[in-house]
Amino acid sequence: MTDRDQADATSDHPPEAEGADGVVVENVDVAYGDLQVLWDVSLEIAAEDRIVALVGPNGAGKTTLLKTISGLLRPTDGRIELFGTDSADLSPAEIVRRGFVHVPEARNLFTEMSVQENLQMGAYTTREQYQETLADVYNVFPVLEERADQAAGTLSGGEQQMLAIGRGLMARPRILALDELSVGLAPQLTERVFRKVDDISDEVTVLLTEQHVTEALELADRAFLLENGRVVAEGSGDYLLESEHIREAYLRG
Repeated sequence: MTDRDQADATSDHPPEAEGADGVVVENVDVAYGDLQVLWDVSLEIAAEDRIVALVGPNGAGKTTLLKTISGLLRPTDGRIELFGTDSADLSPAEIVRRGFVHVPEARNLFTEMSVQENLQMGAYTTREQYQETLADVYNVFPVLEERADQAAGTLSGGEQQMLAIGRGLMARPRILALDELSVGLAPQLTERVFRKVDDISDEVTVLLTEQHVTEALELADRAFLLENGRVVAEGSGDYLLESEHIREAYLRG
């Protein structure tokens, strides 16, 4: 990938996004009907961050928060600022165009289509830079170039995860949100994918949600612990790794 300054200078994002900081979530509540899932959540993801981890147990609200930032869900209270703009009136497609790209846990690949066709689908907001961006993605994930004509559904689990990440990168994001990256992957494949994420974070900010707390915190510059829909701790990845609460709840046994 090109460096961040060059990516900002050549991106298709609208002028109001240029130079603005990342994502600010302020006192956000989110509910599914009568069931409230997020309670007074506040956090910031700065454009200069490399990896920000959102960790916590299954059902804590991590995916709900990503869907809310992505515009797939709307908060019942609070606000989200996206690269200097209130996101309340932005559609999910507009949020992608402004630079926040969400790779869901389910991957949502087009399994009957080829690897390259899946990558093309990710470039719908950046068609003018398609060839350059495709070359960048193949540079990060050489296996995808080797499998370019292969149906996505025939890839291994790790290769499918790389394809999902690569498709997200095709939109030339400012922030790439990866939801439950390691779900369904064997430990060896998980380690390989995490190494790729570390490489990607040199060029684009990565927001990573994970149940595998240790691995995520070891990668992260900053992290937030979400439990029962609330942010209960935040700090550097190293700081949270040393937290007695995290050690007791997640790192023992």
